[in-house]
Amino acid sequence: MHAPLPARDGVAPSYIWIPEGKWHNILDFLTSYFPDVSAETWRSRIARNEVVDAHGAPCQPDTPARRGMCIYYYRELENETPIPFEASILHLDDHLLVADKPHFLPVTPGGRFLHETLLVRLKKETGLPHLTPIHRLDRETAGVILFSHNPESRGRYQALFQQRAIRKTYYALAPALPGTQFPCIHQSHMCDGERFFTMQEAPGIINSETWIDIAGSHGAYNLYILKPVTGKKHQLRVHLASMGAPIVNDSFYPVTQACRGDDFSAPLQLLAKAIAFDDPLSGETREFISQRSLQTGVAHDRTGPTIDSAS
Repeated sequence: MHAPLPARDGVAPSYIWIPEGKWHNILDFLTSYFPDVSAETWRSRIARNEVVDAHGAPCQPDTPARRGMCIYYYRELENETPIPFEASILHLDDHLLVADKPHFLPVTPGGRFLHETLLVRLKKETGLPHLTPIHRLDRETAGVILFSHNPESRGRYQALFQQRAIRKTYYALAPALPGTQFPCIHQSHMCDGERFFTMQEAPGIINSETWIDIAGSHGAYNLYILKPVTGKKHQLRVHLASMGAPIVNDSFYPVTQACRGDDFSAPLQLLAKAIAFDDPLSGETREFISQRSLQTGVAHDRTGPTIDSAS
């Protein structure tokens, strides 16, 4: 579906389908559906022609609100929290952009983040209007993430993830597990947790799998190498926590600390270190490696990564 409003300052317009309900007009619907946005704010946006229907026709406050009608508008946030870390671009060609994301920076707009997101920052930096992430990376996790900016080839790269043809390598700092033999494979059935933003393990058919080994020992902690076979939400965090080795600074697992604010001095010690795949267009093997590191205060030997300070 083509948006009738252009991107503004790197941010694409948002849209909403009007559901079943009794609203007198568009203004009544918007103020009811978005109670945190005042009627005066919506009147101002409407007056600037920033609220339109799917055909691009500007809405008026008294435009009838009909079920199934699609409304486009620009999302605005006041006092958005700045994220004081910068991403870097590892690679850019005619199809892909590969970024090295810092901890705490969301990939896409949502909730309390709009301009302070990787997607919007990259759009502003590159001017690429069709830039879209083709896989997930949690806000708390740093490292390599792939973006497509060519709609014609996007499906070919997305298919690699659906076919499990992407080889991902993560590093995590977590407590040592003296009684566990490594390398090992952890498998489980993962499902939604009690809180909507968390996951948990439960009895059922196995639907998640992670290969785990040790890259180095740092006192009571290990630097783990993690290679997910499946791609469940929070899979690596859940798997290590269930083994008795929750990742350092994880505020969700094993116990959720939902009200804890961001502590920029204590990032989650999880890093998407590398992504490799056979390019579906050229056939060549490609690998992209993060230049970031985790907090251990110890330099690993030459056979492994250099682990020094927070990224």
